Amino acid sequence: MVHVVSSRTLVRPGDPERSRAFYGDQLGLAVYREFGTGPERGTVYFLGGGFLEVSGRADGVVSPGVQLWLQVADLAAAHEELLAKGVEIVRPPVTEPWGLVEMWIADPDGIRIVLVEVPAGHPIRCRPGT
Repeated sequence: MVHVVSSRTLVRPGDPERSRAFYGDQLGLAVYREFGTGPERGTVYFLGGGFLEVSGRADGVVSPGVQLWLQVADLAAAHEELLAKGVEIVRPPVTEPWGLVEMWIADPDGIRIVLVEVPAGHPIRCRPGT
């Protein structure tokens, strides 16, 4: 078995500066580290228990098959904050049949980002045997 020590999701944007402005300024993700120089330098953001690296430049269209799932503590507050920052809301918060509250946005290259709130009492919050 492969022993994974760390991991991150890599995004190769069409316009790196625009993507850094989106993830850093509009979403407000904290920077873990930066590397390289110039417009295609790399920026790695904290994503809860993981990392998102925005670096390089896409050779073509970014794959629509990639999605990010980000759990937040208060989706209504996140919705208001993102609206105030001019982020386009693809789908406003909705309580899904499986009990999670989800809102969809997209990054500048069209990568769908699902913001999720896990309500109190949802099975994800419970651990078997507790």
